[in-house]
Amino acid sequence: MLIDDLKAMKETSWLNDNLASNVLEELNNSAIKLEQIEQARARLNRFAPLLKILFPSTNATNGIIESPLHCANFFKQELEKLHKCKINKDLYIKLDSHLPISGSIKARGGIYEVLKHAEDLLIQNNLLNTNDDYSKIIKHKDFLSKYKIAVGSTGNLGLSIGIMSAKLGFKVDVHMSNCAKEWKKRMLKEHGCNVITYDSDYGVAVEQGRKNAQNDPFCYFIDDENSHNLFLGYSVAAKRLKAQFEALDITINENRPLYVYLPCGVGGGPGGVAYGLKSVFANNVKCFFAEPTHSPCMVLGLATKKHEQICVADIGLDNITAADGLAVGRASSLVGKVLERVIDGCFTVSDENMYRYLGLLAQSENIKLEPSALAGVRALSIADELKLNNENAIHLIWATGGNMVPDDEMNEYLKTAKGLL
Repeated sequence: MLIDDLKAMKETSWLNDNLASNVLEELNNSAIKLEQIEQARARLNRFAPLLKILFPSTNATNGIIESPLHCANFFKQELEKLHKCKINKDLYIKLDSHLPISGSIKARGGIYEVLKHAEDLLIQNNLLNTNDDYSKIIKHKDFLSKYKIAVGSTGNLGLSIGIMSAKLGFKVDVHMSNCAKEWKKRMLKEHGCNVITYDSDYGVAVEQGRKNAQNDPFCYFIDDENSHNLFLGYSVAAKRLKAQFEALDITINENRPLYVYLPCGVGGGPGGVAYGLKSVFANNVKCFFAEPTHSPCMVLGLATKKHEQICVADIGLDNITAADGLAVGRASSLVGKVLERVIDGCFTVSDENMYRYLGLLAQSENIKLEPSALAGVRALSIADELKLNNENAIHLIWATGGNMVPDDEMNEYLKTAKGLL
């Protein structure tokens, strides 16, 4: 039934009936270890003095790349009208769309992996040790300029990696799929990055980027399909979110659980965040992946247990969606296998509904996001399907990108939304 609905591009949902009884044990028995999150957190703290210099936009957070948590109850009221449903308690939005430097969730994983690679190179060459003030790295741009970083991307990952790498002095190759927005390519070029565009989807861009890097000993390829470092960069978000809730006098526990809805492409970003959330809140958080009806690669891989061995083209889907960051045909093998007994479920959402949510959010909260960032909103209209039945639960939409979208592009999004509403 699920596969039939996916083939027909119907909005549908899947609940995981094989959840581990001991979440923390399951996480720590995977390819990623819990202690590695703390190591990643410490590394980002070491880089904070450098980031304050390179990116003054991080001064407000003392060099830490973090996003606001926004209570969106006006938006909740509009959703209740749209879907004729009742949403209990408060609705929050985690505004990764407003992260410093590159304005998307990719500023977590992408930037983290670039920083780790720079640290590794500098330490190996006796130019840095972990007790140093990392602001000294600014003096080593000439050294780092001997090296190249490459990545395959639909857009936002390329932006985060390209901007950070260029700022440190690296040469950069960004291999872009056919769905990548022109403004993202233009921004990368303005930062001095080399952009290679393919008339094919995300998978081809990654494959070609990986192949090119193999022939260059000075080139480091950031592999969105399999990278542990990307995953860890995303996972650091969880403990910071806990502190944000505590600042609002909200404690997540058995009586007040947290339900989180994460837009999903290849899976690295939402997978890393979900891993981190489960490590912090265990069974008191439920995490769901949201995917476009045209590109449901993660739910396809999880439901069939074939993971990266199956792609959306195998069931006749075109992988073409307005949610460019989610236009991925084959899920990450790393994420699917790490979370197959941890993720609570997945659901799909139409492009039309993403646009409707985009319009309602702009009208009600004056927050403007790109379509992919709204994918998780649909969960609120299918709470019964997803068994979100705790009346005291906090709902959290993870908004993955949008505040760097040029005005003319955003106006087109809003025009489309208005037509659908």
